[in-house]
Amino acid sequence: MNKFNLKTEKEIEIMAESGKRLYEVKSKLKDAVKPGVTAFEIETLANELIEKTGAEASFSKVPGYKWATCINGNEGVVHGIPHKEIVFTNDDIVSVDVGLVYNKYHSDTSFSKYLGKDPKKKKFLDIGKRSLEAGISQFKEGNLVEDIPRAMETVLRQNGLNPFSSLTGHGIGKNLHEDPRVPCMILGSEDEQVQLVPGMVLAIEVMYTEGKDKIKVERDGWTISTKDDKMAALWEETVALTSRGRIILTQP
Repeated sequence: MNKFNLKTEKEIEIMAESGKRLYEVKSKLKDAVKPGVTAFEIETLANELIEKTGAEASFSKVPGYKWATCINGNEGVVHGIPHKEIVFTNDDIVSVDVGLVYNKYHSDTSFSKYLGKDPKKKKFLDIGKRSLEAGISQFKEGNLVEDIPRAMETVLRQNGLNPFSSLTGHGIGKNLHEDPRVPCMILGSEDEQVQLVPGMVLAIEVMYTEGKDKIKVERDGWTISTKDDKMAALWEETVALTSRGRIILTQP
């Protein structure tokens, strides 16, 4: 095991099972996010679904956090507590982050869903998905970590959107958060110069906004929102690099 915790083929097989279970959970959560539903109802469903897969919730193992999901709306970015008081309404953007542990290995994924018909907001989410896809496409042997955020940032900037500099993706395995950090944009960090090699498993995540790259932490101590109250969204997949190429573990 080295600094970046390279995984064996057997470990990646287990993580693929973890990711498969998480994909099933994510799909059902996405269907359940509708106007009139509360964040707590999605949280309750997530716990039920994770238990049915024979796994455990990842996020509730984070010190100080006791929920299976992080749920944000509109100007919310990440780490939102799924309170009962949060009721989804028409025209909301709802972002859900969820992870699970199966056979000691974590997987992590996020999605954003728009509950309305505004073409601008639909496009906002589509651009984010394309940004993540561009980043994942650069997760290949011989590239550097920096190639991933460069690709994500390029798609966002070309469409007038901004990634967050203070929020990153990460390595993942027996720990939910491992090295290296994988930013949403080029920062010039040491981790960005790490070469991508088989055995690496990353939670690649793009977090972005239509406004400025400034965030604030709400009074609950967890929820992170845009400082200018502009809309935000996020997309994330757990991805492995093997000798046979790249595998997105949290997709079918």
